[in-house]
Order: sequence, then C-alpha cells, then structure tokens
Amino acid sequence: MTDSRFFATCPKAMEDILATELKQLGVQQVKTAMAGVYFEGSLENAYRVCLWSRIANRVLLVLSSFTVTSQEDLYDGIYKVNWFDHMKPDDSFAVSFNAKASKVINNTHFGALKVKDAVVDQMRKKFNKRPEINLTQPNIRINVYLQQEQATLSLDLSGESLHRRGYRDISIAAPIKENLAAAILYRSKWPEIARQGGSLIDPMCGSGTLLLEATMMAADYAPGLQHKHFGFTSWKKYDAALWQSLLDEAEQRKSIGLQNLPTIVGFDQSRQAINAALLHIENAGLQNNIHVERRDINNATAAESWQPGIVICNPPYGERLGNTEETALLYRCFGDVLKTQFKHWQAAMIISDPELGFRLGIRSQKPITFFNGALECKLLRFAIEEENFFTPKAKTQQERIEQVIEHPPEIDSEATESAQMFANRLKKNIKKMAKWLKREDIHCYRIYDADLPEYALAIDVYQGEKTWINVQEYQAPKTISEEKANSRLAAAMNEIPKVFNIPKEQVYLKIRSKQKGIEQYEKQAHSEEFEIIEEHGARFYVNFEDYLDTGIFLDHRPIRLHIQQQAKGKHILNLFAYTGTASVHAAIGGASSTTSVDMSKTYLDWAQRNMDLNQVKSDNYFIRADCKEWLEEQTTKPKRDQAYDLIFLDPPTFSNSKRMETTLSIQEDHVALIKQAVQLLNDGGVLYFSTNFRRFKLDTEALANFTIEDISADTIPEDFSRTPKIHYCWEITR
Repeated sequence: MTDSRFFATCPKAMEDILATELKQLGVQQVKTAMAGVYFEGSLENAYRVCLWSRIANRVLLVLSSFTVTSQEDLYDGIYKVNWFDHMKPDDSFAVSFNAKASKVINNTHFGALKVKDAVVDQMRKKFNKRPEINLTQPNIRINVYLQQEQATLSLDLSGESLHRRGYRDISIAAPIKENLAAAILYRSKWPEIARQGGSLIDPMCGSGTLLLEATMMAADYAPGLQHKHFGFTSWKKYDAALWQSLLDEAEQRKSIGLQNLPTIVGFDQSRQAINAALLHIENAGLQNNIHVERRDINNATAAESWQPGIVICNPPYGERLGNTEETALLYRCFGDVLKTQFKHWQAAMIISDPELGFRLGIRSQKPITFFNGALECKLLRFAIEEENFFTPKAKTQQERIEQVIEHPPEIDSEATESAQMFANRLKKNIKKMAKWLKREDIHCYRIYDADLPEYALAIDVYQGEKTWINVQEYQAPKTISEEKANSRLAAAMNEIPKVFNIPKEQVYLKIRSKQKGIEQYEKQAHSEEFEIIEEHGARFYVNFEDYLDTGIFLDHRPIRLHIQQQAKGKHILNLFAYTGTASVHAAIGGASSTTSVDMSKTYLDWAQRNMDLNQVKSDNYFIRADCKEWLEEQTTKPKRDQAYDLIFLDPPTFSNSKRMETTLSIQEDHVALIKQAVQLLNDGGVLYFSTNFRRFKLDTEALANFTIEDISADTIPEDFSRTPKIHYCWEITR
C-alpha cells in the first residue's frame, strides 16, 4: 500500500513535537492540525510510527471523506466502502464516533450505531453473515469524526492508545501519562544531554514515568516494543513479515543503545512510590539501567562520578498536595537544593501554578504550555547558574503575618503620616455608621473596605464579650515593593487598636490573596479558640486565628434574617452549609426541621455546636456529603427522603477538594444545581441561590421554566454597600 493518508492523534499542545518526531522517523508531507498531525506515506511508515512514536496516541488510516447533511448520508458514506477489503465476514469490529458542531448527529452513541448498521448490512448482504461487535479487542476498529458537515472515516491501526507502553501496572495511578513525560523530556533537550553523557535525576520520581521514558529515549528503545496490542495485527491487510522486520530492527537498536546509557537516578520520600517505580522498571526490563532509592528532597544530591546533566521532575501541584503552606515550603526547599547541590546542571519541571516556580528563586526560560489531562500546566526550564539566582520576595500568608506582627519593619515617616489619614477614615466611618448599627441592633459588621487606595484592607468588627477586629489585607499590587507594603500594613496595625480602644491582642490579621478551590476554608493555625457573637437573636461561635474566614459571612446577614422570618413551620434545607448559620436562623424562626449538608466534618461539627448553643427545639439534621453528588442522588431516588419548603443554596465559586469525587465550578454547574434543588421543593416552596463569584452570569435561558427574581440589592447590607458585587442572590420558584 502506497500513498495513503494518515492522521496521528496526540494531546493538545503537543502537535509540533509530534510533527518533528514524525519527520525524524522519515515521514513526508507532515501537516499539523488540532490534537494531531496528518501525514502521507506507506504502510511501513504507519507501522514505524506505531512502534516508535513517543508522543502519538493513535495512528488512523484515512479511508474516505464525505459530506453528511442527513442521517442517510452517514449510512451511505460508510456503506460505499468495500469492507471485505479490510475484514472477513465473521471478523469482529468496534466503532468510535465523535461529532463536533454537527446539526445532524450530535449523539455519539447514535452515530456509532448508524456506522455499525452500514457495515453489518453490507457484509450480511454479500455473504449472508454478520460480523460481531467486540469493544475490547476487535479485528478492526473503525473511527468516524464528523465536523459540521464533513465526515472522515478511518481505520485505527493502534489498538489501545499508544501512550500505554506496557510497563505500567494499571492498578497504580500516575500523575502524568507516558507521552506527556516524553514531551517534557523532548522540550527539556534530554536527547541532546544524553548523547553528551549527561546524567538525569528525578528527585520526586513517583512511580517512575519520567525515568522510564528518559531511559527509553537514551537507549534508542522503541516505546511500542512492549505495547500489548496493535489494531493492525488482525486487519485483513496486515503485513506480518514487514512488521516482524521492524520489530527485529527495533530489538537490535535497543540492544546497542542499552550498552551506552548515561546515569539515570530517581529519588522519592514515599516507600510506596519507590516500590511502584521498581515494579515498572522491572516490567520494562530496565532494572540494570535505572537506580532508584528512598530519599527526601532535602537529601537529593549527585555523586561526584555523575556527569552534570538535568534535574527533572513532576513535583506535587498545590491541588495534589492540598495545602498551600506545605506546597510553598516544598518549592522553596527544592530551590535551595538546586542552588547548593546542582550548580552548572539544567533543571526542568512541570507545574500548574507558575507562582510556585517563582518560589524556587531561579530565573527560568520562557514557560511552555502543556495539558495534564484537562489541567493547563507550564514546563519551566532552568540553567542552575549563580547569575540566575534570586531571593523570592513572595511570602506565604503566615510568613507575611509573622513578619508584620511579630517582627514589624521600621515604619518610615511617610507610612506614619498616611496611617494617620487611615485612622481618621476609620473614626469617620465609626461615627457615620453608629446610628444605623444601633437602630438595626447589629453587633458584627464591616467598618472599612479598601476606602483608601494606600490601605487595601477589609476590617470587620465583632462584638461579644469583648470587641475583636478581624483585618484582611487584599494582595498588594505588584507595583508596590514588599518593603513599602509591609511598612504601611504595620503602621495600620498600630493604629487600629488605638482607634477602637482595645488591646492589640484582640486584632487579628489575615492576608487574603486569590484562593483556589476551597483554600479559603483550609486551616491556617491550630488555636482552637472560639468566641461567641450574636446576630438577630442567634448566637454563633467564631474563630479568628485558625481559618481565613471566621465562621460567619457578614455580607449574608440580611438573607439569614429573611430566612429566619420565613421559616416558621417549614422544612429548611441548607446546602453547602459551612458552619450552619442559616440553619440556626431558620431554627430560631420556628422551622419544623432544618437539614444542613456539607462535605466537611469540621464545619458540620461547628454547625452542630452553633445549633446547640441556641438551644432550639426543631428537628435538626446534619449530613456529611458532597452537595453536588447528594443533590444528584436525591433527585434520582424513586422515593425522596424529604421535600423542603425553603432551600438556601450558596456554593463556593470553585472546588476540587481531595474529599470530592468531582470538581465544582459554579459558572458551569449552577444550572444543574438549581434544577436539582428545585426538584426537592414542596409546592409553593422557594429556593434562594447565592454566589460571591463577581463575574458570574445566571443562565436565565436554561432556567426559563422557573420564576426568577434578582434580590441581590435587597440582600447587600449597608456596611457592604461600597462593594455591591460582594455577592449575587436570586429567589427562584417553580
């Protein structure tokens, strides 16, 4: 077979790497496309790509292209192909169907059935036999891609995805796929380093993917040599002799390559990870070529005999490690190790947050974008030379607080003068709000919210047995030096206790930078000290030290009061309940029952303590669950546990907590959440939906069957009127 057209698929952002690789394999007429590369050549070229490509996922042989403006067009286009050229009547096949922007067929299952019918009908008509469907290991795998009105019909020559080399134990999870590891190595110039005899060290090697891919590259070891099954081996046009000759050549090249390997070493602090790496290395037959040992990152170093080369790794991202302070410490430590133990080496790492790379204190080359699954990541590359070293000014939240409070910087005259202006503004705000606070009987409120540009602070007053002040500093602009920002903040912290006439120990500082997922709920300290405050007849425990938030969102004061006033005799559901403040208000208002759902045991326990503090008599239930999954489960039950008269739905903007099976994005998921919540309402029931995502847009078209009233303005209290986008709120009924 000559002059055939093929399409090699690959992950997004790897197309150029794959195109270069195909050219190196002798393939001609290469053209990149989204998530793949077209090429033309012989069957030998296609076999060689299947055997040698470290980047491709699949190799598709294009059989035909045709226009689809109706379901019949799809059927006819498949039927026109002489399938006896590719399979025997009693062979098996499988169909993979994908559609994009098609007005005719957008259900992939239906499209696959239509393709299957055309193949079966043709073979049955010719031979009075029908081929079987086999989804696991068919004789041929048919691929159809329909984009708008253009269909491309192909045979999948790969079988299972080519990134599965055959050495990995499928029961062991891996943070990156093999072809992403190969792409990282290519972009980090590992093949050139290896040819010059340079060493490779992965100090956080995990299950060994980077080590194995690096060794196979350096050894001229074809990645397909251990691939479990290729799709073309059961194809009617399979050329067994040609394939065997390519295998023989690859085995010979591997045998020669393994004799000239540079030093390749992996470290990891986890015994489980080391055991997984050893298993995979043995499966690949490379146990004599890769050294791994259990060693903490602090002890990562190169032996004197190892020629300088590259330190490369896929370190834990903040999302994987789960704790921002711990992640920051790891990266600072890693930077110190690179600077002290690996001078004159190269380094490379793939991370999801470039800010983490900045904490290394080493200037990198221009980042390269990759995608680890759906997660956008950056490949950072460094030359470990002194001229590239710097001391990172960025601090963790706790370090910054300690620096300002426990080791305050010298406050210059400019900061002292502007701090007096700040104090005057505080006094003015106190005087202005006094009558409103007394009239509304409000004890906890926001007194200042970045009123002066020089002081980007949010200051909340909590009055109970004592007066406590919770200060949150918004992240300072990058144009302001850290020294100046610290001096201003220290000056402000000096003035606040004077203005309120309280001891400085009753003033607490938090640094509110941009949060990811549920970081705003993660523990910051471990004081376990709680104070009691009051709000419209309800009493609550608050904590000023252990968490970024105190346990009550002050901007929701009006909606909580509204729930209290509406609750009498009703069954109330509080989703994403946090510390249960809305549930307490409902119980105080005479609710028949309250149900609080949250995935955090810490906050549900807190909610229960809040409820006990108020000695309410209603039936109160606390359910620990992922609200997204719980809602789906409740609305698909044949018989629901309970219907509710009032539901308060206040989800976080985004959450990918390790405690959740799925991620939550409020912009993407709000329609489903609202629809499911409304299903749990009794007739005449009401849902209050709120979000503090400032760029949020309610999809009114998707929710057109409901009556929706925007009550945001009515739920923003006077002390938050400076920032009317602090939250949005809607009343939704059937």
